[in-house]
Amino acid sequence: MAYPAPPVPGATAAPDRSPDGPRGLAEVVERFAEAWRSAEVPPDLPAYLPDSPAVRRVSLIELIKVDLANRWLRGDAPKRLAEYIVDLPELRTWPLPPDLIYEEFHVRRRAGGSVEVEEYTAAYPEQAEQLSEMLATDDYRSTLMATATATEPATEPANLDDLDVGHQVDDFDLMMGLGRGGFARVFLAHQRSMQRLVAVKISQDKSAEPQTLAQLDHDYIVRVFDQRVLPERRLRLLYMQYVPGGTLFTVLERVRTTPLDQRDGALLLDVIDTVLADKGEIRPSESTARAELADLSWPETIAWLGRRLAQALDYAGRCGVLHRDIKPANVLLTAEGIPKLADFNISFSGNVSGDSPVAYFGGSLAYMSPEQLAVVHPDRSTSAADLDTRSDLYALAVMLWELLTGRKPFPDDAVTGGDRTALDEMLARRSGSPQSLPYQDLPADCPAALRRALVRALDPDPNKRWPRGADMAQQLDVSLDARARDLVDPPPHSWRLRARPLMHPIMALSIGVPNGLAILYSYNHNRTLIIDKLDEQAQHRFDQVALAAYGIGFLIGFVVTNLLLWNLWSVSHGLRKGRSYDAATLAHARSDTLQLGRRNVLTCFALWALAGIVVPVSVQLTGNHLSASAYVHFFITQIVCGAIAMAYPYFLVTFYAVRSLYPIFLPHGGLNAGDAREFDRVDRRSTYFLVIAAAVPLLGVAGATFIPPEDISTVFVALRVLCVGSALAFIGIYLLFRMLEKDLTALARIVSSRPA
Repeated sequence: MAYPAPPVPGATAAPDRSPDGPRGLAEVVERFAEAWRSAEVPPDLPAYLPDSPAVRRVSLIELIKVDLANRWLRGDAPKRLAEYIVDLPELRTWPLPPDLIYEEFHVRRRAGGSVEVEEYTAAYPEQAEQLSEMLATDDYRSTLMATATATEPATEPANLDDLDVGHQVDDFDLMMGLGRGGFARVFLAHQRSMQRLVAVKISQDKSAEPQTLAQLDHDYIVRVFDQRVLPERRLRLLYMQYVPGGTLFTVLERVRTTPLDQRDGALLLDVIDTVLADKGEIRPSESTARAELADLSWPETIAWLGRRLAQALDYAGRCGVLHRDIKPANVLLTAEGIPKLADFNISFSGNVSGDSPVAYFGGSLAYMSPEQLAVVHPDRSTSAADLDTRSDLYALAVMLWELLTGRKPFPDDAVTGGDRTALDEMLARRSGSPQSLPYQDLPADCPAALRRALVRALDPDPNKRWPRGADMAQQLDVSLDARARDLVDPPPHSWRLRARPLMHPIMALSIGVPNGLAILYSYNHNRTLIIDKLDEQAQHRFDQVALAAYGIGFLIGFVVTNLLLWNLWSVSHGLRKGRSYDAATLAHARSDTLQLGRRNVLTCFALWALAGIVVPVSVQLTGNHLSASAYVHFFITQIVCGAIAMAYPYFLVTFYAVRSLYPIFLPHGGLNAGDAREFDRVDRRSTYFLVIAAAVPLLGVAGATFIPPEDISTVFVALRVLCVGSALAFIGIYLLFRMLEKDLTALARIVSSRPA
């Protein structure tokens, strides 16, 4: 049953629920709790949810916790989580957070109920292992968001320097120092209530980081479990996933002391193993990620790391969150070598109410994009609110370039302050053309796709950078896939490069030669069985009609082929000339490329089938009689030739399109699920056309059954040529089919890394 929401004291209109309105997450929870304290009936929970999608989920979970506690402890219409799922359908779109399940378990116990852990592990099998750990202790620690009220007395901030290993802070036993910054300290800690190891970041209570990180749930972002606020000490405790493998800063230090020819994936693993040994951690005995890394070159290792971090930034960007301090020290490594982005302490989320972009602005100058430096510069009008994910991708590219070469792309290491002169120099260095980057620092074996990914991300103009992290991740994926890499960036003297501008002549040969051979076979075959049996005038008329039909068919095919090529030729020619196109135009051109073979061969087959009807009918209309068997035989011959005109040109055109033309578009990014569906369609169509190619000899033999016995000997040689020639052609077609399958699979692997 839904209850009406209580009126807000002093309100004259609906509350402002926009992401930039005055009410933050803490206020949402506080107002709902106040409604419970003052209302006679349970308040309507959905009425208190903000509209912003990113913060709505966080708010919903916190409001349910408050609602659960009040309903069960007051005995006022208790509800189970299953009932909330029915009442709030949006809960079904993602798994219930373990901390919410934890709250229901303990609130039922506190209300006097007999609740067993097994009930919850059975109800939530996917989270059974985690719930077993969380619910195994009776030491309940509330996960409700702590908020300080305006009436609480102010206290002096705790001195972070006084914290040390061996101390207990709230629910956490501090075991080992993991790092520190100007505003926080990070410890490896044992969380008593959950009986687990966590990394706990202890800072003064003035950051929006918990609200920001609560929105993020991604494989390559450090997982934040929850926060605790200690109002009496004005401390904020942010506890998160413990990542034991060190940071990329440790890796960078090793890179700078290691000769270029000794850098590879094993170097990364060796750094991680050294960090694990120093902490007393055990190296994983079996790990697919470590096995993959061990076989990578150093540029491939950088692409492997960068691809995952670009995906993390893409996800954060889609959640409305900017990091704004990408640097090696803020990328943690698991024991398997998986990078995880951490420290969103100065990040800005446009979806967290009350969080000003300027309020927590900062970052490391040497990794900043030009527009982020302009925000810091006292004489520039750029606002922190003007930044977007492209700024984070710029910083990521600076970091990856430094890891790849041991040096940053800009000589900023001497910068120690943020005065006008230093900022002016940094902005000047970043304002140059991408061609001015120190390419001589790149390793000789650096894949072109990796270089392209970094160079475009480092463009001083944000509009020319990768629009999304997913696009940059795709280029880095190309660097890691040998076949995709060869497709996108073939060797300098490859036929695929030389063939790209020769679109029209190659298409003419691919379609014209098989059709010409089919016409030659058809004409000679029909002359023997049909034309030579007519009188001289009828033969002449048949020749005229047939040649006219074939000529008109060739003309129509030529026009249609050029029309089908026009958009593809126009866009690819523009790209070679350095022009830019929007995502929709590029997607359309990619689709045209993959459909080129199908559209052309269906046109050819339609013209052959049409000629099979038009030619004999036209001859008949001139007064020359043709027998019914001649009609049938001529039409069947046209269908056989139509099959030849479909199967062989299809593979020639599609192979050329996939191998030579389609890779033109990959360096520009933007591949998505639509491309993956197109790959699947091409693969299935290719199988169908392979069957047609295999059936050509059988169709020729089947057609011979309609030939009178006395005429078999006259076409025996032609049938033998058809059967043997098509069988040999099938072998060539099959080889093209197998290569086409591998190419499509490689392209599909690249697309699969991009989120929808």
